[in-house]
Amino acid sequence: MWANWLQVNPSKTEVLWCAFGRRQHQIPSSSVRIGSTYVLPVSSVRDLGVHIDSDVSLRTHVTANIRSCFAAPRQIRSARRCLPQHALLTLIRALVVSKVDYCCSVLAGVSGHLLDRLQSILNTADRLLFSFRRSERTTPVLRDLHWLQIQFLLCVLAFRCLNGSVLPYLVESVRRTADVEGCRHLRSSTTMKLVVPSEQRLTLGDRTFPVTASRAWNSLPSAIRTVSSFTCFRQQQLKIHQFWLTFHYPPRCYYDSVKCPASFA
Repeated sequence: MWANWLQVNPSKTEVLWCAFGRRQHQIPSSSVRIGSTYVLPVSSVRDLGVHIDSDVSLRTHVTANIRSCFAAPRQIRSARRCLPQHALLTLIRALVVSKVDYCCSVLAGVSGHLLDRLQSILNTADRLLFSFRRSERTTPVLRDLHWLQIQFLLCVLAFRCLNGSVLPYLVESVRRTADVEGCRHLRSSTTMKLVVPSEQRLTLGDRTFPVTASRAWNSLPSAIRTVSSFTCFRQQQLKIHQFWLTFHYPPRCYYDSVKCPASFA
């Protein structure tokens, strides 16, 4: 901060101690001195729109998203009869889906209970858009609306890391198997796979970006990993693959612009 001529503002500074759920009682509760000000530790902080808990469970982040996302459908419902369907879809994407998709890669590895709570937001948006009852299934609607998933964003970030189009600290966090000395003579060195770092703690280590992004990238077929164009990779190859794995049915635009790959036959 000194090198960039920045100064700490104690009144806006927060202190967060992180520990496992079983060691939460060992977190110190005494204040921390920052300059001439004493700051008490907090249970969660907000950084770039993401709420981080002291146990890194992201429970606060999911709760905040649900609170803000459910407020929008209630307001849209009052004007639903006055708006055409395409206008409703635009409002839902801008006020609901954009919040759910924002920084969704940090949700990799969270509990299924938290993911189900986020899924309930999308289900509510579907029922509002198409006037569905609570007893009707919303899976076909999710397939047609092309809403992003966590694995989709991880694969996109991995592709951009390999091409050097993201920040350097993300590029340095992933490595090709071909760049490892002991893997150069293996067949995996020619498949554009990434090295999955070994972590000792499954609850937190397996949720880091190098691990989740490498696993998501390695799960893709070799034909998709070797695509050089970002537009072709993101909008055609990766989207079709993700839709096929999730719904066993390609997206609607697939029949118009993309020829069926051999893996879908």
